[in-house]
Amino acid sequence: MHLALDQYVVKREELRTVIAGYPWFLDWGRDTLIVTRGLVAAGKIGDAASIVKQFASFEEDGTIPNMIHGSDKGNRDTSDAPLWLYTVCADLSRTEKGDALFDMDCGGRPLRDVLISMARSLMAGTPNNICMDPKSGLIFSPAHFTWMDTNHPAGTPRQGYPIEIQALWHAALELLSRIDNRGAAAEWRHLAERVGQAILKHFYLPDCGYLSDCLHASPGISVEQAIPDNALRPNQLLSITLNALPASAPQKDILNACERLLIPGAIRSLDDQTVEPPLEIVHNGRLVNTPEAPYQGRYEGDEDSSRKPAYHNGTAWTWLFPSYCEAWFKVYGQASRDTVLAWLASSTELINTGCVGHVPEILDGDAPHRQRGCDAQAWGVSELLRVWALIDT
Repeated sequence: MHLALDQYVVKREELRTVIAGYPWFLDWGRDTLIVTRGLVAAGKIGDAASIVKQFASFEEDGTIPNMIHGSDKGNRDTSDAPLWLYTVCADLSRTEKGDALFDMDCGGRPLRDVLISMARSLMAGTPNNICMDPKSGLIFSPAHFTWMDTNHPAGTPRQGYPIEIQALWHAALELLSRIDNRGAAAEWRHLAERVGQAILKHFYLPDCGYLSDCLHASPGISVEQAIPDNALRPNQLLSITLNALPASAPQKDILNACERLLIPGAIRSLDDQTVEPPLEIVHNGRLVNTPEAPYQGRYEGDEDSSRKPAYHNGTAWTWLFPSYCEAWFKVYGQASRDTVLAWLASSTELINTGCVGHVPEILDGDAPHRQRGCDAQAWGVSELLRVWALIDT
């Protein structure tokens, strides 16, 4: 994985970025920053710092690029990419870079100023309608702004308050409470506590034993008025790995529920069960799924009427699979080390087949779990390496 990771890092002018996958992806904001966590874990600190400098320099009004076409960085339709920057910075600051990292010049501003300004913009509302719910402190995300962003057709809109956005926001606030030297550290800390409590209050579904994937809401609708879904998805794992849940949260129940999503080397994007509210996927005016049971276990057929509806609704992903292992290790501790390494080692078959030495983007959720999508995917490689390094120490 160390060798594979180098093949995704490329130059962008004088700095660095990441090709999300081969053969057809370019550099995406969220993918690049998630992969940067793996670069940090691999000890590739220079590359990681260069990527942070690159994307922090791109920050405008609380946004950073979603996807870059050549020199065009105008596509900023992402609510998670800005938040992943905080998590990467937290990782990088735990290396020899230390807190001096936050004094790094990023397009004429210290990184610390970029991070503080970006958070203030997210709270007040960005030009592309990301904003904070003032009562709960949770972040509203427009449709198609998360990694589950297929929008032609609208496969998994998730407009409202997606769970992983809240976990990333909580992590951002925790970092700001440590690095803000302008007297606002206590403000960030109190907001982080409020967000953690709000996640448990509004997302936990006692009858299901896991967290709602998204509190669905239109722009301007508060968390209190949002409609929680009961879709069992792996995004909730970030609430454990990023320490967003209070100590009273039933983390073992969450892990037990998410275990139903596992396949060797990957984790399914949706469980095969009925969902409420129903998830309608419409293409050219025609319903192309079963809204009450949207799970599709095979990524095959016509792109718009079959593959895209399956992409985040049953297809298994390699990049979030290590998060399950990391969450289990966080909850059960060193006694679970051998179990977790055995789960991670199920990725060996993927590494040794297909594009040998790499990890594929996706697999069918249904057996025999055929490899699909990009033959070599950067964040599948980087997250496997990062979590293996975390546990195998």
